[in-house]
Amino acid sequence: MNFVQPIRDPEKIKQMKEVLRDMSERNFVMFTLGISTGLRISDILQLKKEDLLQSHINITETKTTKAKRIKIPGYIKKDIMPYVKSLKDGDYLIKSRQGKNRPIDRSTAYRILRKAAKQVKVTEIGTHTLRKTFGYHFYKKTKNIALLQELFNHSDQHITLRYIGINQDALDEAMDKQIF
Repeated sequence: MNFVQPIRDPEKIKQMKEVLRDMSERNFVMFTLGISTGLRISDILQLKKEDLLQSHINITETKTTKAKRIKIPGYIKKDIMPYVKSLKDGDYLIKSRQGKNRPIDRSTAYRILRKAAKQVKVTEIGTHTLRKTFGYHFYKKTKNIALLQELFNHSDQHITLRYIGINQDALDEAMDKQIF
């Protein structure tokens, strides 16, 4: 089993955005939404133009079938709205180039992220990296694990801490301390 990690370094996040934008605006928007909302890739891929024309994204999560309301952060609107507005009504946000109007599939999203990560020398990346990156930086900024746990629908705070890599950071730091 491959473990994916959050992107901890803000500079690497910036580089990923640049590489993905060079690939296509669609890929940039997919990454930006993922690291800014904490939505699962399966939910991002189901979004349509109209879902982003309001202040909140209202979805039924694909994995849990629970209703979820996520605020679209104001700080990303200027980056993603030109692309969103360029789409036709009813278009999927992360639209495949094949077929009439369907989203890319999860494996395509994975390949896109892996290709960009290779260019910026980020390892242990996958589609969950987007959600984990959001969680990691949300926690680092707010220290509010209870809110993050609720946002991720986790049953326990320890699950959330492990999921976003905070436990791994603590273990790595402890291992670097001289014992003898």
